[in-house]
Amino acid sequence: MKFDYLVFIGRFQPFHAGHLAVVRQALAQAGKLIIICGSARQARSPRNPFNVAEREQLIRAALTTEEQARVFVVGCSDRMYNDQQWVTEVQSLVDKVVAVDTASVEQRATEFRVGIIGCSQSRASYYLDLFPQWPRVEVPEVADVQASAIRWVLWDKQGSGFADCVAQLPVPVFAWLDAFRHTETYAQLEEEWRYVQAFRQSWAVAPYPPTFVTADAVVIHSGHILLIRRKNLPGKGLWALPGGFVDQNEPIRDAAIRELREETRLKVPAPVLAGSIRASRVFDHPRRSLRGRTITHAYLIELTPTGEGLPKVRGSDDADRAKWVPLYEFQRMEAELFEDHFYIVNWFLGQI
Repeated sequence: MKFDYLVFIGRFQPFHAGHLAVVRQALAQAGKLIIICGSARQARSPRNPFNVAEREQLIRAALTTEEQARVFVVGCSDRMYNDQQWVTEVQSLVDKVVAVDTASVEQRATEFRVGIIGCSQSRASYYLDLFPQWPRVEVPEVADVQASAIRWVLWDKQGSGFADCVAQLPVPVFAWLDAFRHTETYAQLEEEWRYVQAFRQSWAVAPYPPTFVTADAVVIHSGHILLIRRKNLPGKGLWALPGGFVDQNEPIRDAAIRELREETRLKVPAPVLAGSIRASRVFDHPRRSLRGRTITHAYLIELTPTGEGLPKVRGSDDADRAKWVPLYEFQRMEAELFEDHFYIVNWFLGQI
């Protein structure tokens, strides 16, 4: 074998025939394969419908018993606005897998031959360049097999396209997904998908795809952060930053303060909130929102303790609840946060 371990990174939403072809090419060149599932702790959405445990189940169902014994599956967060944090987590996961797997071997983990496998021609392959220490194994992209297209027909329950995916999916994966289409989780995700499609259709006649501008408030007070729970689709029931779309005739900063006060009923005067802004940043990941290209301007607002405790808040407008969350508790809420709000907050926390 050329490698002791190869690393295969992807989202596998879902695991399809193209992924399976890469897995088998990897196992032909390495003793073992470490599969890293991205978006590991994000809330379920039409783009990220399956958690890591479900994706591992699908991966293993497609493999033989001998292949399964040579494959490790671990989850990794996206770290959407910090590539170095993401690279560090991937490196740490690989190191831990190798260390545990070789605990009884009298050889330093750093002496094992580790490589990374992927297709540099893929649209999402830039991450391969972030691991220059691992020799790269190039594989061709399997034509006409795309997870996004499979998800599209999966949600289109009224159409018959899903049956045509049988050739693009390993047989056990197709059967699992077919059964999934009759679950309550599927029904909730399909409802959100239909909402998003209707939203996108509403601006389909525009001469160019529009770019939406939103504003979000990251409000910190005495080791707590202010969150709201979304009342409507998309992301109904998920926790989020107070925020929303910018009106045509208002500055972006004013939009953030307006949305904050409307959604939380925070009894702090607007001038005080404006004077408490400590930092701001634009967050513009192209896939941060299913609704379309949406760029948000987020503002870090640090409120000064007054000896009267946390200001009272309550959900209003587009929020059915508002609450102060201890920051240590917030760090465990990644799977409960809307879109990229978890990553936005952590970017600001790194600047404090």
